[in-house]
Amino acid sequence: MLAAASGLRIGELLALRKDDIGENTIRVDESVDRAGVIGPCKNVAAYRTVVLADQEGQTAMKMLRRFAKHDGLVFHSKNNGTLAETTILTQGLHPAVKALGLPTAGMHAFRRGCNRRWELARISSAVIRQQMGHATADMTALYAGEIPVKQVAKHFQLELSGAAITA
Repeated sequence: MLAAASGLRIGELLALRKDDIGENTIRVDESVDRAGVIGPCKNVAAYRTVVLADQEGQTAMKMLRRFAKHDGLVFHSKNNGTLAETTILTQGLHPAVKALGLPTAGMHAFRRGCNRRWELARISSAVIRQQMGHATADMTALYAGEIPVKQVAKHFQLELSGAAITA
């Protein structure tokens, strides 16, 4: 839930520590690389404080505060080391979405979805860029896009012809 609400990169999520959590904010000041080593963020813009003020963000923050009960990494292995993205995908996310009959995707899908949610909420592109930690406005623009008509129609529960679906 936090990945979808915050737009954090997976390495930023995995490096999250209890003292990075504020009332409605998450401080991003380090990242976990693919080898599981905690180090610097991806770029200068990635060092940021992410504000989670919308409903999804507030819900995620409540859950996060309940979950983060000890000092150190919020998400950690059994021996308190860093988690691997592949472990999260193979042991958690992919089995869950398969059971729901949904297509599998990586953790980056949550980041893209968050960017899109903020865009649809008409959050300024400059604010989205800062929240996402993008180095350039061009990178933020790559995340934007058109939603396929079939998905829009399903969301509004309309047939493609525009007629309302009867219950």
